[in-house]
Amino acid sequence: MNILLHPTYFPSISHYVAMMRAETITFEVEDNFQKQSNRNRMYIYGPNGLQLLNIPVVNSSERHQKYKDVKIDYSDNWQKNHSKSLEAAYRNSPFYEILEHDLQPVFEKNHTFLLDLNFKIFEILNECLRVELTFSKTTDYCHKTNEFTDFRDLVNGKKDTFINERYTQVFEDKEGFLPNLSVLDLLFNEGRCSKDYLKEQII
Repeated sequence: MNILLHPTYFPSISHYVAMMRAETITFEVEDNFQKQSNRNRMYIYGPNGLQLLNIPVVNSSERHQKYKDVKIDYSDNWQKNHSKSLEAAYRNSPFYEILEHDLQPVFEKNHTFLLDLNFKIFEILNECLRVELTFSKTTDYCHKTNEFTDFRDLVNGKKDTFINERYTQVFEDKEGFLPNLSVLDLLFNEGRCSKDYLKEQII
């Protein structure tokens, strides 16, 4: 399966299930940026249930701005807020102390462009999962293609209806099991077993 999808901020479990089952991975980088998508947001399981973490971006005067041209807004300390939110959500998870150090570069270095940050995150997550996922990037926007299985809709949380199998979550005694969160939720709770877990899921 040759797949086409968007790079996102700490991708959802569905993204990783698709990538783990793919023969080739191509990232769409020639699209226009769309607000309220997982390009700059992720969902975690916080102490009060489903929690959205959003990266603020610099507003552009252009009506249609390329995703690759979107800059991150550092006027608010979102990195500190996201790091604190992850700590509150996962400090009691089995693998928080192990992964905390690996994730620090995301919250310590300022990347100018959102796309560059998302690719850096992809690199870090692959190291945490101990997987090698090679990829290519589009050079033109693909409107429709027969060359790929198109998973670009996964960038839109409302269209991503994937339900993964249950695993133990820190706060599930409060809200029950929450499916298809950021793959970080899986990593914090399952650690090295996450790789095999993702391979067993079907999308």
